[in-house]
Amino acid sequence: MDYQKKIVELEQIVKKMETENLSLEESIAAFEKGILLSKECQEKLSKAELKIQTLMSNGELVEGTDGRGHSG
Repeated sequence: MDYQKKIVELEQIVKKMETENLSLEESIAAFEKGILLSKECQEKLSKAELKIQTLMSNGELVEGTDGRGHSG
């Protein structure tokens, strides 16, 4: 499942937990699924951030530099 689908599913879980009268077991299962989705999304974001940082340091402009590591 891609990042966007995970976010949508996580939002649906939150809405369900806020609006429906779930049993304890249903609440725990929804919470567990939400935590798992949240963790997966955070890992995906961390990997994307690392990839962007790598690309930026391999010849692309890095904020505050001229692309050669010189400020200005």
